[in-house]
Amino acid sequence: MTPAMKIVPVIDIKGGIVVHARRGQRDTYAPLSSPLVEGCDPVAVARALCSLCRTGTLYVADLDALAGEPVNETVLAALASVAEPWIDAGAVTPVAAAALHRAGVARNVVGTESLGAGAEITPPAEITPPAETTPPAEITAPVVLSVDLRDGRLISRDPELAGRGPLAVVPLARALAVAELLVIDLARVGSGSGPPLDAVAELASALPSTAIYAGGGVRDDGDLRALESAGAAGALVATALHEGRITP
Repeated sequence: MTPAMKIVPVIDIKGGIVVHARRGQRDTYAPLSSPLVEGCDPVAVARALCSLCRTGTLYVADLDALAGEPVNETVLAALASVAEPWIDAGAVTPVAAAALHRAGVARNVVGTESLGAGAEITPPAEITPPAETTPPAEITAPVVLSVDLRDGRLISRDPELAGRGPLAVVPLARALAVAELLVIDLARVGSGSGPPLDAVAELASALPSTAIYAGGGVRDDGDLRALESAGAAGALVATALHEGRITP
């Protein structure tokens, strides 16, 4: 592994347990079975992965929340006691973002797949201290934009984004002034087919001051080196960690 690349371990939670994600086909995800940990309890898996990677950062997809159910604050709060979680839970409204804050998450990952009518994401530059005579504003976790792809094309409920190439998110990333950007090709997740190098290179060139993390298909140290060459700051990894093909 190249020392310049940051490894962010990934867990996907569905029905209160960790499941093994494959190619974005969420209805078929089975409970995680891993030599790194016994069972599929989210806290136990998080501890094992963070210990292996010697990191305090963890990416978590709350699949139930992404499907429209409430954020699982209890599980997320327990994970926040283990690491600084970056949570993708479709929190594109103030109410949902506030729930993540109450759970103690470090980052609210807003994926393009969750964007559509009703999204109310506030850019950091537009947040101003409330006047003394007004109620205090709800504090929320910083936003990380996730560029959600399937076979290289954007997934989104927003017709301005759906089906387009990755560069279509650049105006949104600039408007939100995000410090971190994720690039995840769901068709590659758990497939061992290699990460989305072309999308990473395009976005790294367009957004040179943004730290880009890539996920989906990362297989080994060779992929990590290729991602670094493409301009990525780090990689989101799950299957290759459980299978021992990447040993940080």
